[in-house]
Amino acid sequence: MSLFLGVDGGGSKTHFVLVDHDGNLAAAHEGPSSYHVEIGLDGLRGVLAAGLATLFRQSDIDDRAITHAFFGLPAYGEDSAVQPLLDAMPAALLGHRRYRCGNDMVCAFAGSLGGEDGINIVAGTGSIVYGERNGKSARAGGWGELFGDEGSAYWIAVQGLNVFTRMSDGRLPKGPLYQTFKASLELHDDLDLYVKVMNAHDRRGIAAMAPLVAAAAQDGDVSAIRIFDDAAYELADIVGAVRGALKFAPDDGVPVSYSGGVFNAGSLILAPLQRHLAKQPYPYRLTTPMFTPVAGAAIRAAKLAGKPLSDTAMRRLTTFSRPS
Repeated sequence: MSLFLGVDGGGSKTHFVLVDHDGNLAAAHEGPSSYHVEIGLDGLRGVLAAGLATLFRQSDIDDRAITHAFFGLPAYGEDSAVQPLLDAMPAALLGHRRYRCGNDMVCAFAGSLGGEDGINIVAGTGSIVYGERNGKSARAGGWGELFGDEGSAYWIAVQGLNVFTRMSDGRLPKGPLYQTFKASLELHDDLDLYVKVMNAHDRRGIAAMAPLVAAAAQDGDVSAIRIFDDAAYELADIVGAVRGALKFAPDDGVPVSYSGGVFNAGSLILAPLQRHLAKQPYPYRLTTPMFTPVAGAAIRAAKLAGKPLSDTAMRRLTTFSRPS
């Protein structure tokens, strides 16, 4: 029996899944962060080793039974000195080289589009857009929160914090965003915001404030609604860059899907995204994601093995891997 291992790494969680060629779930596990930039290479090795051990224990197999694996790792490909070490790491854990490593954006892409050509937007703590066409791939965005990651949760939160300061100063009229931030962050005085933010000044801590902007937008705050419109504009712009790099034909209605926590805002982000994509000179089809990123990793592993999952297997996959 063919068994495909998918690993979808992330800055907060790492998901592992083992799927057979018929699309049946053999084992699944959720582990901690695999972001080697923060936890180090030894930390990453420990997370992967523990996750694989759990999978093999659940399914009562050993590493030799794996037909092929795909490891989607955060920040993969973004440091040429570290990449060879990441590429080599699974060999010692699996005891063979029937695997490939890649950036975790590939998991999201393969899951959202079911392994077919197109473009996928990842907008979580950070943001990046990745696409494939006829065996070629391209990415854009993903430059980090310091000078990039437009449209990400971090970016949205920072815009929201800026609006709060303007409202506090009187440079903008106080809307629902002002009260939402003040209440949620338990600010006795508006200037306490500075200490609150500095104490939470890491990517995830800041990004976790993005739902406050969404809540304010739901309450009708004009500035918060504009932030989501601006985020959608930025993401559509990055999609256009990937389309250009992949040289889709002008009349191709390129499928575009999405993944990441920003899209939990629903129509707040999807409606303006649809509108900004429609304003571009070439056509797109915004599509609901088909599978979770970790299922995408398994789909990718099967494809790399030359044994892509059948339509029947893909349908069976939906019983446990639909995005929430």
